[in-house]
Amino acid sequence: MDYFYGKGSDNVTLHYVRKGTEHKRTVILLHGWPGYWFDWRYVIPRLSESFNVIAPDFRGFDNSDKPNVPPHEGYTPEHHAKDLISLLNHLNIEKAIFAAHDIGATVAQTIAKAYPEYVEGLVLLNPPYQGIGIRRFDPAIQKEFWYQHLHDLPLAETIIGKSKEAIKQYILHFYEHWTGSKVKATPEDLETIVNMYCQEDFFVKSIAYYRARAAAKTVQSVNQTQPTPIGQKTKVLWGEEDPVILAAWSDQLENYFSDVSLKKLPRIGHFVPFEAPNEVIEAIMELDKQL
Repeated sequence: MDYFYGKGSDNVTLHYVRKGTEHKRTVILLHGWPGYWFDWRYVIPRLSESFNVIAPDFRGFDNSDKPNVPPHEGYTPEHHAKDLISLLNHLNIEKAIFAAHDIGATVAQTIAKAYPEYVEGLVLLNPPYQGIGIRRFDPAIQKEFWYQHLHDLPLAETIIGKSKEAIKQYILHFYEHWTGSKVKATPEDLETIVNMYCQEDFFVKSIAYYRARAAAKTVQSVNQTQPTPIGQKTKVLWGEEDPVILAAWSDQLENYFSDVSLKKLPRIGHFVPFEAPNEVIEAIMELDKQL
């Protein structure tokens, strides 16, 4: 894999990994939290045999810039979407398939709505989407969403962000708790992920997204207005053992995507890119054939 830097918006520089053939269809891989481009480590090699594969780091993550601005002024899905469109323009890429996980899936949906001409199709993995609605506030699920409330507090910086050992234990908790029963991350992979988050300011900047989204999530969840469905062909993969974005919440997909198919993945948890890379690759290749 080759490592590059490209132009985002607002003078932000984005780090990205690129592998494959430029003359083939482009696939953009968008990571989640707690992750970065490395989420796609098992997907990129095989996918690059058939596509031009680009896996960027969002601003605030890994080696992309980390603007020192209030979260709502620089870390919303809209800012991330604008960054990615700037990067595509910088690379002279007019259209792409977007495969996206976790917060990346939110950004991909933002791009599909705001910049539809750039999106040939979507592959979304355990996606947060508006059809989840107020169910994300159910008391039973709050035991899983505690981390988002913590991220919105300055306390997160003082009790986690100042200590490498605290960051390590915090990140490892999610990779243990959110992973399904089929596959666990290897010790080597976990060490790579933890080492990235333990660099100075890397953890704190990674949670700016949650701080930017805190108020907007509440408004969106209680808003009963039915938006125009996303029109691009969409494939959704959902790990049945994800404890935080429940597979049962997939029941409203057809109301929010006009051309969508769903495949649930037994024994797979939240981290679909590394827990089920073959299924991800197959979904992208199937979508490519259908376009």
